[in-house]
Formats: sequence, structure tokens, C-alpha cells
Amino acid sequence: MSEPITVHEHLARLTAGDIDVVRVVYPDLIGTDRARDVLVDHLSGACEHGLAFCRAVYHTSPQGDVVPVEGGLDRGLPDISVRPDLSTLRPLPWEPGVAWCLGEVVDPADGGLVPESPRDLLRAVLDRYTEQGLVPVVGPELEYFLCEPSPTAPNGWRRYAEAPGNVYTAGRRGDPDGHLLRTLRHLRDLGLGVSMGNHEFSSGQFEINLVHSRALDAADRTFLFKAAVKELARAEGRMATFMAKPFNDEGGSGFHLHLSCTAGEDGPNIFDDPSAPHGLSATARHAIAGVLAHAPALAALANPTVNSYKRFGPDTLAPWLVDWGLDNRSAMLRIPPERGPGTRFELRLGDPSANPYLLLAGTLAAALLGMRAGQEPPAPLEGYGYDTSRAAILPMTLADALDAFETDGELVDLLGKGFAASYLAYKRNEIERFHRHVTDWEFTEYAYHL
Repeated sequence: MSEPITVHEHLARLTAGDIDVVRVVYPDLIGTDRARDVLVDHLSGACEHGLAFCRAVYHTSPQGDVVPVEGGLDRGLPDISVRPDLSTLRPLPWEPGVAWCLGEVVDPADGGLVPESPRDLLRAVLDRYTEQGLVPVVGPELEYFLCEPSPTAPNGWRRYAEAPGNVYTAGRRGDPDGHLLRTLRHLRDLGLGVSMGNHEFSSGQFEINLVHSRALDAADRTFLFKAAVKELARAEGRMATFMAKPFNDEGGSGFHLHLSCTAGEDGPNIFDDPSAPHGLSATARHAIAGVLAHAPALAALANPTVNSYKRFGPDTLAPWLVDWGLDNRSAMLRIPPERGPGTRFELRLGDPSANPYLLLAGTLAAALLGMRAGQEPPAPLEGYGYDTSRAAILPMTLADALDAFETDGELVDLLGKGFAASYLAYKRNEIERFHRHVTDWEFTEYAYHL
């Protein structure tokens, strides 16, 4: 095995590549990228001592309010330390002289982990898989809306290239300015392992697929993918949003996960068994059963905003019931038709507002619990999956999903009670703030008549 590259070797390579700034990024609790630009001359010091950030960055709302979560305000807003992981360096194709790298987060008081760190939460779950000799392989698919400024729109933004009927198209018909091609090429050059993209169902809606890889790498690439798409849209004078349902008159966006497992680093796909029912091994069936059993709690991580639940409902092509099916897109958990090395399940529950680290951690934890219990799933769905007499309904509000998460002792124990307490406090504060806010709908509904 080759020796790891030293900091000084990294610095020499950066200088030779005309890189003079390294942007050290890490995910907060909701998956937003937090960062600091470090001049290369000072990078070795940042690697040695770390970069100080206020721990309450994990507890900060999208509007900048600090939510009272244990470990933040109550402790006088202490620091976390973020050390650049130079093995993850990526020059930014659209920002000459700048490279990205991920940051490793530790508690400077004792050098230990920070419970709210999403990347470390996923690592902890993956350690449980390693104990079983299993390596999860994940393929993410995300959709997003591209918006343009509009002074006449109620919120100041309209959908890009408004026109119906452009689902599964590519080229100028649904993308007259070539946004998707530019974005695909930049993401390719950034090394994020994107494979393809297309216009999705709604105006201004796009989907870009990432290749399958080990779970932590897949989560890292998804996190950087979302940050990159938003940054590239800003460079166009537009806004890319991974909000679940940004418009009343259109459907929502999904974040679908394709998941399989191999036996060890280079072993076979253990979800495949040609002699078993549906070609799915006992391990695969147990994993499916685990995800179904913990789906109500998993919704709190897969659908993490008040807005997320406006995407659900009958006939939305977003999952509404706790069910699974063979190549059935109306099911919450779909088994694509490929077998052999391509045997996998596709969890269709998530929306792209989900933090990819938390969604992967929760899904893998639920699957592992099913494997441990040896659970078997019910019969697969046949037909169109919106018949409530055949399966339980998923939580229809964030509050219900958080309650399901809090009471799912097995899942909370595996993910960690410290993380669960922080996440529940943060998200319940979001619900409280929403209920206090007067919406446009309320004014339109009541002001002129009451």
C-alpha cells in the first residue's frame, strides 16, 4: 500500500495547479454547506490546528435564528473544530484558483465526535455493517427546480422555461439556454461521478443521476452535488431549489436511493439469489422488511421539512403508503427489474430537501435492523399503489413523522440518542415557527370575507 500524501506534497500540487484558495466545506444538520476559504499559504496551519466554527451552526435555521438545542446556547455557544481532509480536494471548474475539500468535525474540548455531525452519524452506521462483513452500495437520484427572477411572481421567482410536456426530454426544447449541458459538464469535471440528466415532469425541473458507489462516498458526492448545482445556478443569475414542492400548481421533486450490499470490499451482491422468490436473497428481503417496519420514523429524515408533506397524496407519483413492489413506481420501495450484480431496491420515499448523510444513515439503519431481526416483508404490491385498504399511510405531517421517529426506540438507539435529541429539538422548533407565521394562503382565504 502506498504511503499517504503529506500536507506539503498536497501544497506543492495545489501551487503547481495554480490553486491559491481551498474552500473547506462540511454539512450542517439540514445538509447545507458551511465553509471557509483558506489561502493555501495558511492551509498547513488549518490542517494542524483546525478551523474554529461555532457549534450552533448546526442549530441555525435557514433564516439565521439560533434554535435552543442542547450543546449550543445553553453552553455559551462553544466551538467545533474543522480540519481539512486533503484527500478530498477537487479543483472548482467554474472558480479558477479555488479547490473544494471536505472538513472533518471534532469537539475541541476532548477531540471526540460532535453528535450533530451528519457525516460521522453515517460513518457510525457503516461501522455496524463492517462488523457484519457487509459493504452498502448506493446510487442517488435527485430532482430540482430551476427558477428565474420575476418581479410579478408572488415570491419573486418563476419556473425556468415554462412549457408543459417536456418530461424525459433533453436539448433546447425544455432547456433553451442549455443549463443542463453546462451543469453536467461542470459536475463531471468536478469529479462527482454524475452519469446523465434530463428534463423532468414539470417546467424548469431537472434530474441528474450519480453513479453507484460505497455509501459514504455516495453521500459526500450528493452533498457536493447539491452545493454545486445551487452555486452554478447563481452564476447564471438563477436559483436552483431542492425544496420538496416549491409551487402549488406543479408536483414535487424526489430523492431516490438505490441500495444494494456486497459481501466484503470486492464480494458479490448479496441481495441476488436466482433460486429465491423474485430473485431476492433472504438478506434482501429482510432489509426490505426493515425499511418498511421503520418507514414512519424514517420519514422524519427522508422528508425533513414542513413543505415535504405537501408533495404526498394519492395520484402524485410520490409514495403515500408503506409498501413495496416489483418494478412498480407507485410503491414506496421499488425493486428494479435487474438481477445479478444489479439487484437492488429503490427507496422512493425521500425528497431532495433531505440531508443525504441522514437519509442514508436512517435507511441503512432500518435495513440493518430488518436483517438482524430476520423479518420478512408482506406480499409485493400489484397494480397502482394508492389503495389505503392494502397498506398503512405514511405520516402526512412533519410533526407526525417526528413523533414516529422519537418513539422508534430501535432506530433511535442505532442512530444515537444524542443525535436524535438534537434533531427533534431543531425540527420541532421549525414547526413552532411555521405555526406562528401568517401565510399568503391565510390572507387570501380570510382577509376579504371575515
